[in-house]
Amino acid sequence: MADSGSEDIAVIGNTDLTPSESENNIKNVRKPMIEKGTSLLKRMEISVAEAEKRTGKNAVNMQETYTVYLIETRPVDAALEGTNPVPDCLWRRYSEFELLRNYLLVTYPFVVVPPLPEKWLSTDNMDPDFVERRRVGLENFLLRVASHPVLASDKIFYSFLTEENGWKETVFETGFQAKADSRLKALNATFRVKNPDKRFAEMKHYGDGLQSVISQLLRVRARAADRLYGVYKVHGNYGRVFSEWSAIEKEMGDGLQSAGHHMDAYAASVDDILEEEEHYADQLKEYLFYADALRAVCRKHELTQYELEMTAQDLTSKKQHREELATGTVRTFSLKGMTSKLFGQETPEQREAKMKMLETQIKEGEELVKERNAECEEFVKSAWVDIERFKEQKDHDLREAVISYAIMQISMCKKGIQVWNNAKECFGKM
Repeated sequence: MADSGSEDIAVIGNTDLTPSESENNIKNVRKPMIEKGTSLLKRMEISVAEAEKRTGKNAVNMQETYTVYLIETRPVDAALEGTNPVPDCLWRRYSEFELLRNYLLVTYPFVVVPPLPEKWLSTDNMDPDFVERRRVGLENFLLRVASHPVLASDKIFYSFLTEENGWKETVFETGFQAKADSRLKALNATFRVKNPDKRFAEMKHYGDGLQSVISQLLRVRARAADRLYGVYKVHGNYGRVFSEWSAIEKEMGDGLQSAGHHMDAYAASVDDILEEEEHYADQLKEYLFYADALRAVCRKHELTQYELEMTAQDLTSKKQHREELATGTVRTFSLKGMTSKLFGQETPEQREAKMKMLETQIKEGEELVKERNAECEEFVKSAWVDIERFKEQKDHDLREAVISYAIMQISMCKKGIQVWNNAKECFGKM
């Protein structure tokens, strides 16, 4: 929708929605917040221009049909100078977008990485409407990444946009897969971390709540859309009845036929309206998936905190062992203590060798604790900056989405009122 509701309401007097008008409605839908700033978008225009169905063989030499998406890029300077150079083009499959995002998740664990549009639907994934919605979602993903203050400068991302061949090999050479944390490791950190950061715990809880609320909102919207479809089809029935009635009436025939025409036109516009509603559903789904990305950052912080605590605990244990060797006393029950009692004390030479080894391990442990602590502090600092950026983006996008949705509903209702006003005039002329 446009920024003002005036353009939407101005067309209410005309109930015959043409394809061009519907197309304009889709184009006028509010855009998500994409800030150029110092990002890649300041130097390059990026778009996913079209989708194409192809047939080929997969990894197990089986025939498969898949969809590829055309990424077009052109320098911004050329557009400003008034020239229109041929854009650089390359084709990517959805799985390549997935690979890019997985790489970004591992490489930038402190970033709320933009989500991809959903991969599977219960309906046919080759359906043209679904492919078009995915194309829009993939373009939005690229624009989100290209406008991000950190992700936009990633060389792998730039090669994804500009190098058709050899890109996958470059990604795998980074070894990002080996750096990925296992689910079991992350789950272990969640339950065993002793001093969780309250801010991240609250943000994780907020992510759970956000996902729950948006899921409920999507279900309500789907039910409302089903009822809306039924209302429009009832108007189609009115149109059919009025048209049939006009055939048997001489004096009232013209008025009935005109009223039937208004009802038919109104009923026919439902498909375009539902298509526009799907766009708003996709905007909500983006933040449904964003909630997962937000929780991923919180889980990574838990893991970082857990590793720091385990390192500190190991250092404390080694220092205690050193003290026990130095004093010859064992504070806690241990297998070593029982062994000493059964087989006698260690010789001074053995104790001195162990002391030296412990001193070396303690120094290494102290350095490792410092490193872990610095990593944790840097993660908290970077992550919180990005979370604040995400919250600002979220507030802007969802506010604009619900305002646009309200404007669309108001416009739709006024068109319905106008239909009956037009029918009333037709009835009055009979």
